[in-house]
Amino acid sequence: MTKQWQVSDQREGAAVDLEGQVAVITGGSRGLGLEVARAFAARGARLVLAARGHEALDAAARELAAATEVEALAVDVAEDAERVVEAAIRRFGRVDVLVNNASELGPSPMPPLAEYPWRDLERVLRVNVLAPLHLTQLVLPGMRARRSGVVINVSSDAGVEAYAGWGGYGASKAALEHLSRTLGAELEGTGVRVYVVDPGDMDTEMHRLAEPGVDLSHLPGPEESAPAFVWLVERETAPFGRVQAQALLESRARGAQG
Repeated sequence: MTKQWQVSDQREGAAVDLEGQVAVITGGSRGLGLEVARAFAARGARLVLAARGHEALDAAARELAAATEVEALAVDVAEDAERVVEAAIRRFGRVDVLVNNASELGPSPMPPLAEYPWRDLERVLRVNVLAPLHLTQLVLPGMRARRSGVVINVSSDAGVEAYAGWGGYGASKAALEHLSRTLGAELEGTGVRVYVVDPGDMDTEMHRLAEPGVDLSHLPGPEESAPAFVWLVERETAPFGRVQAQALLESRARGAQG
């Protein structure tokens, strides 16, 4: 079990209403990315969705276009980060929120590290670590100039706990978490906030690939974790935080009832 939600004790700047904001969401065509896009659209955000598969991406864009403005790009974020940010700037003029959700699982079923093909691990690290950093580097100049912006990196409890068979994926998420902590320290005082979100165990296609043949129907769907992303953008003001989405929402619900 990972730590529950934690944020810095410091407070910096103001939370941002998503109405009219421009959010880039990678891996936005299905699963958690699509649910975050739906939640942001319901709050009035304009969306830039990036994903590899044309069919699912087109379907997501058509659905979301009924609620907000959408730019959809069928790209590999490990190869085409510049295209994503250029499209956002061309269409909307800026990027206010970056959600680095796209992830590469690696071989399925997942091999132990002693047998992990190093080229497959290289691909996992390119998608899960280098692409989020590259995208962040591309959006930071505008965020810094406006003294406002939010970067949310999607992690996993496998990034902080050692689970047999999850070593490749877990190592990539551990690297992403440390990268995020360092960015948070380096960006302190700029108005740019950096958060790491562990969405928790969910019944998703990626989780089913990670554990083929295992019944995951008892787990919550990604729609249960998506509201935590809205809360972080609109309510949190700490310059950095690591949150466990489901625990955060349960805590907020208890506070509201109290």
